[in-house]
Amino acid sequence: MAGHSKWANIKRKKERMDAQRGKIFTRLAREIIVAARMGGGDPEANPRLKAAIQRAKEANIPNENIQRAIQRGTGEAGGAGYEEVYYEGYGPGGVAIMLKILTDNRNRTASEIRYLFSRNGGNLGEAGCVSWMFARKGLLIVDKEEFSDEDTLLLAALEAGAEDVKVEKDSFEVITGPEDFEKVRSALAVQGIPVAEAEITMIPAGTVKMAAPEAEPVMRLIDALEDHDDVQEVYANFEVEE
Repeated sequence: MAGHSKWANIKRKKERMDAQRGKIFTRLAREIIVAARMGGGDPEANPRLKAAIQRAKEANIPNENIQRAIQRGTGEAGGAGYEEVYYEGYGPGGVAIMLKILTDNRNRTASEIRYLFSRNGGNLGEAGCVSWMFARKGLLIVDKEEFSDEDTLLLAALEAGAEDVKVEKDSFEVITGPEDFEKVRSALAVQGIPVAEAEITMIPAGTVKMAAPEAEPVMRLIDALEDHDDVQEVYANFEVEE
């Protein structure tokens, strides 16, 4: 899933996940390509590349695919050049939506994304219209079924430089600054604390609470956006009331 919000915890059907597997591979490979192009092919000197490789390994992408993507990014191998852009807009109910895009044709992608917004009750906005509602943060999710000692987690995370630890129904959410993300992840690993998900993401300053019927059209829009090949991440500022 792209980005983090409460609705993201809704489990997708297995068929959808299987159908998305190829797209996930493609998106992760594109992220590696762009990260290598922007910061070089050494993951130890390029935090963005290191994080992208970690996510690719967690998705079981073969090492040779990862190395090929790095080589494409550094220019050692041929292939399309991707540009990273962010699109912003509003969904049904005024929900703020940000998209991280990797595209080799900005005009085509903009036209297609605008169509998806309008077809699903939203509208693509101007740059800056909703980005002020989000902050770039590191996010680490710890599943309570795997680790339930809140005090140990809190102490380890905060000592390593985490900004906050939030207690949710089924998980803990560790929030960090982007620059402290790897340090906190490493500290949790040293303490034997299993991390279910870890990523640099955009976290909204506040959320719009919606009842399930209200949220359905928003989720349809986000599903449509996620299905687009050029969309890497989708961030939204709403949550579904229980």
